[in-house]
Amino acid sequence: MTTPAPLSQDELKTLVGQAALQYVVPGEVVGVGTGSTVNKFIDALASMKDQVRGAVSSSVASTERLRALGIPVLDANEVRSLAVYIDGADEIDGRGYMVKGGGAALTREKIVAALAQRFVCIADESKLVEVLGGFPLPVEVIPMATAQIARRFESLGGEATLRLKDGQPLVTDNGQHILDVRGLTVSDPLAFESEVNQWPGVVTVGVFAHQKASVCLLGTAQGVKTLSF
Repeated sequence: MTTPAPLSQDELKTLVGQAALQYVVPGEVVGVGTGSTVNKFIDALASMKDQVRGAVSSSVASTERLRALGIPVLDANEVRSLAVYIDGADEIDGRGYMVKGGGAALTREKIVAALAQRFVCIADESKLVEVLGGFPLPVEVIPMATAQIARRFESLGGEATLRLKDGQPLVTDNGQHILDVRGLTVSDPLAFESEVNQWPGVVTVGVFAHQKASVCLLGTAQGVKTLSF
């Protein structure tokens, strides 16, 4: 008897994207994140687009994908709250705390997450970690504060580098820059997020502790594993 080939990372993303449909509340507006795993969810959401009022999106890229599939996109200011926000993560720990922002949409992701009563994280099992910090921590910053903020991270033992695109500083959907910080161990995500968010010039730090996941759908070799926090 031949053993079936293990699922590829792309196939795992498809599985968790489809599994997230069970958390979409019919008749409501759904919060939609950004990234390759979320793209699988958006594709799956098209199968029930007539059952939702629309979506609030965290990025220009997701908005374009939603609209191309015929799903109405509302501005965040048009909704009072969302039943659920569905997004991926670059890292997630056993308490539901996450690092996000590898796709540079962290500020808008945090804004939409704050509107939602429930955050459902969709990820493959490579994203599950004991302690946050292995993935370079994205921090969206106002450009004039870049060097100052980088020095503050260096004083904590981190190494901050400006994210580039085509040899130039990457510009976010909000017109700001991103620092990626390596070498930090984030053992107290709530305190860390609160502290860094106070630094002048920081727009958003990519630690999602105050807006943590309530559920994580993890794509594994055995199928989709549900973690509740």
